[in-house]
Amino acid sequence: MMMFPQHVQNSVTTRRKRPNEVLLGRHAERAALDRLLAGARTGVSGALVLRGEAGIGKTALLDYALAQAGDCQIVRAAGVEAEQELAFAGLHQVCAPALDGLARLPAQQGLALSTAFGLRTGTTPDLFMVGLGVLGLLADFAGERPLVCVIDDAQWLDQASAKILGFVARRLRTESLMMVFAVRGDLDSQDVPELSGLPGMTVTGLSDDHARELLASTLLGRVDERVLARIVAECHGNPLALTELPRGFTPAELAGGFGFLSPGALPRRIEESFRRQIAALPPVARKMLLVAAAEPLGDPVLVWSALNQMDVPGDSHLAAAQAAADFIDFGFGVRFRHPLLRSAVYQAASEVERRQAHAALAEVTVTSTDPDRRAWHRAQAATGPDEDVATELQTSAARAQARGGFAAAGAFLERAAELTPDPARRASRLLAA
Repeated sequence: MMMFPQHVQNSVTTRRKRPNEVLLGRHAERAALDRLLAGARTGVSGALVLRGEAGIGKTALLDYALAQAGDCQIVRAAGVEAEQELAFAGLHQVCAPALDGLARLPAQQGLALSTAFGLRTGTTPDLFMVGLGVLGLLADFAGERPLVCVIDDAQWLDQASAKILGFVARRLRTESLMMVFAVRGDLDSQDVPELSGLPGMTVTGLSDDHARELLASTLLGRVDERVLARIVAECHGNPLALTELPRGFTPAELAGGFGFLSPGALPRRIEESFRRQIAALPPVARKMLLVAAAEPLGDPVLVWSALNQMDVPGDSHLAAAQAAADFIDFGFGVRFRHPLLRSAVYQAASEVERRQAHAALAEVTVTSTDPDRRAWHRAQAATGPDEDVATELQTSAARAQARGGFAAAGAFLERAAELTPDPARRASRLLAA
């Protein structure tokens, strides 16, 4: 696969280690992950669902698991809000490294999985066969070396992917495979009912001592002890809040003039802090971040090509990447420092800017290899009714339905109806949705 030039990669993947990447405490969580990893190394498979509020440290725990898995194969995937309507998009992230094993699956399973991924045409695949195919594919992949598979932001997985991954995780036995899901929410929530029945653990806030230690590594200069105590109390042990919120505090707030933060208000306040940091970046860097936020594949080539499409001079790309290096990594894949940062980047842009980014991504997405994602970008870029785009979405809906992605087909048809100029045809598409 094409990549950014090596000098760009070198420049943007060597950012300093941020304070919130230092894992403090978490003894029970680390012990649970260590047990899963030890089991995978001895041929005993297992799964775990980590639940907790935004910024509480779920991603850091996934990073910990991967850091301990140096002798294992690693698959990292993430649910992306923009891909919730694309059938099997999340599942494809998980299976892509193992697709060479498709030919070794039983014929029915291989056919079902190939059809689900659009690698061949056929009748609508049986989801049971797709699930068995994924289980067999990952077990075959783990036959070489134990496999560690982590899925972040599982609450944003498309429905078809969540069903299959939950199906697989509930059937793990002796495949030398561990699966860890991170879900925003608490253990009693049904944000991802497809993962019900799996072992779960709620990730809670840091202790006051660890919170103070993390806060001390973030704040520059001397802060009054009473203010420190108040920040610790109001952040409720949330590591992301402890490292990000002080960046946005004014001198008056640090003097004790900020209002009480409930746990539910933390994600909003963190995103506001992110938006202030984004606003201070050069315009080209902000444009690069927006394109990356709108491109859920994490493909640096698409980001690079879309910027060219938006008439961003090539000689400014390196400077933009360096300016944005504290927010995003450009390596073999594009990865935001935190999922909330992707959301903050996207929400901070105007509607016009978002449409421009999606239009550029649609232009550089190859129709022959990824027609559905191209259609979705075109739909996000549309400024009003457009029969051409609506027809493309209807075609994508037919493909999704043929692969067994009925929720995705309904979403494509609903958006197609919104963009349909003719009232009768619009009604027909709504009914089909």
